[in-house]
Amino acid sequence: MPRLLLGAFFLVAGLLHFLKPKPYVAIVPDALPRKRELVYASGVAEIAGGAGVLAAPTRRAAGWWLIATLLAIFPANVNMAVNADRYRFVRPWQLWARLPVQGVLIAWVWRVAVR
Repeated sequence: MPRLLLGAFFLVAGLLHFLKPKPYVAIVPDALPRKRELVYASGVAEIAGGAGVLAAPTRRAAGWWLIATLLAIFPANVNMAVNADRYRFVRPWQLWARLPVQGVLIAWVWRVAVR
């Protein structure tokens, strides 16, 4: 059951990158080019990781993949917190509080898929 929940979480998260790309594009740091393509690539990475943790033979590799993906997208979360004035739909403290959630997600992936 834990692997099913983890897989479903990342499958849905990845699909949202394609269904609603605009909010994801908005948080990509300005220094990075081709924002929409990066959003799609991170969506594919989350879908691949989510699917991978569901199958026993690929579980560990997919877990490491998801951890790498979470680390790779962390700058977008920092970008949101640092530029809170751009995101009026969320309070600045919420953006800062969101940063440790990335660590919680990494711990969840580690516990369910890697160890």
